[in-house]
Order: sequence, then C-alpha cells, then structure tokens
Amino acid sequence: MEKIEMICINCPLGCALTVERDGDNFKVSGNTCPRGAKYAVDELTHPVRTLTTTVALANREGKYVSVKTAKPISKSKLFEAMAIVNSTKATAPIKIGDVIIENMLGEADLVAAADAE
Repeated sequence: MEKIEMICINCPLGCALTVERDGDNFKVSGNTCPRGAKYAVDELTHPVRTLTTTVALANREGKYVSVKTAKPISKSKLFEAMAIVNSTKATAPIKIGDVIIENMLGEADLVAAADAE
C-alpha cells in the first residue's frame, strides 16, 4: 500500500490530504468536503491544469493577448500545447472569450482572457 500526502487546491482552506493507494483503490482522509477526495483521486489518476499564457498579435508588433484554455487539459500535454501556442499569432481586435485555437490537442479551446484592440 502506497501513502501519499498532498494539499487540496479546490478552495482557500488548503486541506492536508493523505491518500492511501492500493492498486486502483483509494482511501482519502483530511478533506473537509467531498471535493477534496475527488481532487486527490483525479490528481493521482489523470492530473489536469488550466493553461494560461499569451499569444502574439500578428498586426500589433510586440503586443500580446492573454489567453487560457476554456477548461483544464491533461497535465502531460502542457508542453505540447505551449509549442502550439508559441507558433500561433492572433489578429486584433479580439474580445474576451474569442476562440484563438479551436479544440487544441482535442482537449479544449484556447480563448482570449482579455480584450486586444
């Protein structure tokens, strides 16, 4: 049996979680709410992150627009996603929520997190 300790990041409480893993069976303790147990199991079986970064503007030399994935993507795909983002240029004007890259890596849209004039 494997014992893993982690901090839950679902809310500001930051519960100290202890996860006992025996194959595909998990026992989570230390969580104040059910979200903590789900977070711990998800983090150990399929960790995901929201990617936040910037994309260069093709028609505004030296300017960028803030972007993020519309939902979390697989943590293992973050570097691949950044390679795609780094080779992308967007064209202003852009409004918050505009899709910059549709269905990136088959996981999520990359959307504008700010306006760019």
